[in-house]
Amino acid sequence: MAGHSQFKNIMYRKGAQDKKRAKLFAKLGRELMVAAKEGGPDPSGNPRLRSAIATARSNNMPKDNIDRAIARGSGDSDGANFEEIRYEGYGPGGVALIVEALTDNRNRTASEVRSAFSKFNGNLAETGAVSFLFDRIGEIRYGDGAGDPDAVFEAALEAGADDVESTTEAHEIRCQPEELHAVAGALEDDLGEPQSAQLVWRPQTTVSLDEGNASTLPKLLDALDDNDDVQSVSANYEIADDVMERLTAA
Repeated sequence: MAGHSQFKNIMYRKGAQDKKRAKLFAKLGRELMVAAKEGGPDPSGNPRLRSAIATARSNNMPKDNIDRAIARGSGDSDGANFEEIRYEGYGPGGVALIVEALTDNRNRTASEVRSAFSKFNGNLAETGAVSFLFDRIGEIRYGDGAGDPDAVFEAALEAGADDVESTTEAHEIRCQPEELHAVAGALEDDLGEPQSAQLVWRPQTTVSLDEGNASTLPKLLDALDDNDDVQSVSANYEIADDVMERLTAA
């Protein structure tokens, strides 16, 4: 079990499904607002907004919520004044973490992120301290219904992608970060709208965790993911199957 992607691979989630959904919608709404403010409310001329809308739809965010977030971002609402910040640090077992946030209060977010790291045996570091351990890439995700692996591979190759990883559940198409929106746009002609199209941090290598650190790291990831300002958490951990079995059996 490797940890590197947005909104997934965080074990032991707690709380009611409605609460989780509300938090997810709030995070997606912030991205819609920032994208609309940055490039305007028309998705046809705003690739970041187009990608944000696709992600929101794939997570079943209601159309009214999407429209309201775009309207707030493209208007004069104070609620759209969010700042993008990246935090870097180390978690239990020396796992490298990159935390990306959208916040309207830099001091609050920094304090809360630092507190989460400290509480669960981690250390917040300077920007750039761990990002060299990751590659910044474009990632476009489709469900398994988009086509069989060969068809998706051919479409990705023609669209200019670098790599495709297909499983029984999804297809992950990777490309250079500066080509993300061009590749995503080309793929829509053959495969339809993606589940998501975003820039991600992909670890170059992973850190294998023992049972003790493997039980603590998810608590840190949960604390970060539960923070309203945090949009994504990327990490370079690996948990062996036998360790995972012992944890789930405990």
